[in-house]
Amino acid sequence: MKKILTAIILITGMNVSAQTKAYDVSKDAKNSELVFNGPVTFDDLNKEPSFTWLKTGHDEYKPDLKTEGFLKDRLKNYSMVVFLGTWCDDSHYLIPKLEKVLEVCGYPLTQVTMYGADREKTTKNGEHKKYGITLVPTVILYKGEKEIGRITESAQKSVENDLALMVENDIKK
Repeated sequence: MKKILTAIILITGMNVSAQTKAYDVSKDAKNSELVFNGPVTFDDLNKEPSFTWLKTGHDEYKPDLKTEGFLKDRLKNYSMVVFLGTWCDDSHYLIPKLEKVLEVCGYPLTQVTMYGADREKTTKNGEHKKYGITLVPTVILYKGEKEIGRITESAQKSVENDLALMVENDIKK
């Protein structure tokens, strides 16, 4: 009987800890948007019903096919660190497009490390300091440990074109 009770307690404890979120959730004082602060995934964002901006922006975006073809073969050689503000209009605009581009390119989302930031652009565990984040969204492309480039606040041309330019420049080196 003790073994059964111990097993039940262990399983219950594992389920509770598995449900603990890595990020904090609060409401933004200025616009009442939900603020996810800390490590997040696209899956976390997509599960939040109030983030209609993510699904709408993703579904409406049509990436450039030529650039998509270039990235399909090459982008997987890079990793990404992304900072966003779930309260931020610029993030609402850029992040759904990024998700769509990564999806159509078959980019492994396991190579994306993403952090939600608050209005002060700080993160739960201080990652914003390590990466020098002052604006959101910020998308940082890495090859190994080397930073290749950034998209900060908005894309120059488009998400896929900016990423392709970073990859092209890296290949030329």
